[in-house]
Amino acid sequence: QALSEIAGMGGGGGNLQEMRARLLTERRVDMHGFCNPSDFQRSPYLSARGNIANIFRGSTEEGYKAYHADKYDEDKNPNGIINFGTSENKLCFDLMSKRLTQTDMNLMEPPLLQYPDWKGHMFLREEVARFLTYYCKAPAPLKAENVIVLNGCGSLFSALATVLCDPGEAVLIATPFYGGITQSVFLYGNVKLVYAYLDSKITGTSTRPFQLTVEKLEKALQDARAEGVTVRALILLNPQNPLGDIYSLSELRDYLEFAKRHELHVIVDEIYMLSVFDESATFHSVLGMDRLPDPQRTHVMWGISKDFAVSGIRFGTLYTENQDVANAVASLCYFHGVCGPVQHKVAQLLRDRGESVAQYWISQVYLRANHARLKAAHTYVTDELKTLGVPFLNRNAGFFVWIDFRKYLRTGTFEEEMLLWRRFLDNKVLLSCGKAFECSEPGWFRIIFADKTHRLQLGMQRIRKVLEEREQEILAEEKERPCQSDQDGKADSTDEVIFVSRHQEPTCAGSSNLGDLIGLLQQQMRSSDWLQKNTAEQFA
Repeated sequence: QALSEIAGMGGGGGNLQEMRARLLTERRVDMHGFCNPSDFQRSPYLSARGNIANIFRGSTEEGYKAYHADKYDEDKNPNGIINFGTSENKLCFDLMSKRLTQTDMNLMEPPLLQYPDWKGHMFLREEVARFLTYYCKAPAPLKAENVIVLNGCGSLFSALATVLCDPGEAVLIATPFYGGITQSVFLYGNVKLVYAYLDSKITGTSTRPFQLTVEKLEKALQDARAEGVTVRALILLNPQNPLGDIYSLSELRDYLEFAKRHELHVIVDEIYMLSVFDESATFHSVLGMDRLPDPQRTHVMWGISKDFAVSGIRFGTLYTENQDVANAVASLCYFHGVCGPVQHKVAQLLRDRGESVAQYWISQVYLRANHARLKAAHTYVTDELKTLGVPFLNRNAGFFVWIDFRKYLRTGTFEEEMLLWRRFLDNKVLLSCGKAFECSEPGWFRIIFADKTHRLQLGMQRIRKVLEEREQEILAEEKERPCQSDQDGKADSTDEVIFVSRHQEPTCAGSSNLGDLIGLLQQQMRSSDWLQKNTAEQFA
């Protein structure tokens, strides 16, 4: 509705304006997740498209602005906002600042101050190819001519959507997903997203909560086609943000085969590939597969902002064997290039030959320290969640934990989720709510744990305060209501989701002890693998 009204505000009118409005309103995105139309005032200085860009913001933007206006500082502003919402690694500034200021980084030659090949300087593309060959475990050396560098993966999403899709066409993606992709593919290219909705319940062929299956992709694709939507591509996030899932080789192969059957391009975002912080988890890159089902339609992106904890250095890279796609994206690199001195620094950072010092530094110094720090921070936050009795998805990749706050929502709506998000913000801690990731179930939140201990401690104290207050409010409301079960729609308890029994769903006072006992027994039965391991056949 908001898009329809705004699109009709542009000048000119006529069929072109009607078509523009129709293309915009067909998008499968609830704009209330990004803006409040009642607060919107059309600017007479902007086109319809400009007005949309002007209001294309939501809880993440609102929280981000509030944070920058009132940042926590241990000395200068101890009552400021602690940011657990922005996915940044704040654990490795000491390592990265030292590496980026070493003498080999400080080179200034004429080519670095002149216009480069828009795909990137060849010395950098060669280093990227060698780096990805090594860390993606590619079966054969990757080629520099298939590498393109841009100023971040957001620019890559935007460029790929523009060259692979026409306005009004769509890209398929599983929800929940990193919400910034919506803006990246829409603001320039007017490309929609079609959602394959994942949920916490384990049904059908699923073996874990929020599991992506080919069946769910097929359903979303067929539903879109039935509505007349043309889908051109599939986006895969591996490791997945916000879930932290790492896809197995068989899963990756299934997704790629699905895309090949339907002649879909596959955009694989592997920006957290080196942020798998537990040895029990193994990351598999698409570039490490022995054979790609459709190499001309498979495009892989990566960047340094996450894995090297330098989100302020805008650098992303695309690897594609399709030279038509590479050349089309390169034409947009004019708008999204990386400056010469930064290209030199990134090349020095990525130097990854066996005889080099950088090889030793990345593998033996940086990654070891980074993984240890990520694991320690993750353990601290998840232990706090267990103490609070809050369910969460237990994963070992990325900087985030996907948390189930649904028991703190009385009516289980996205409006109530937003109220809880604002309540956290009012208590000076910024989180990301599920709606920002297009999650289909209200009440899920993402928390970033890649932060220093003192901020984690204070932030978790503030979260605890909000949850305990909310719990007391719900208990008070329960006393005034008739006894009723409110178990439907809550997440399944499995080995994949950690559930703690200390905090149960609110029940009537008269049956609380029995209800607690039954709930505890049910959780233990469902979360135990004893029944699976001890079948009648195995006993026989």
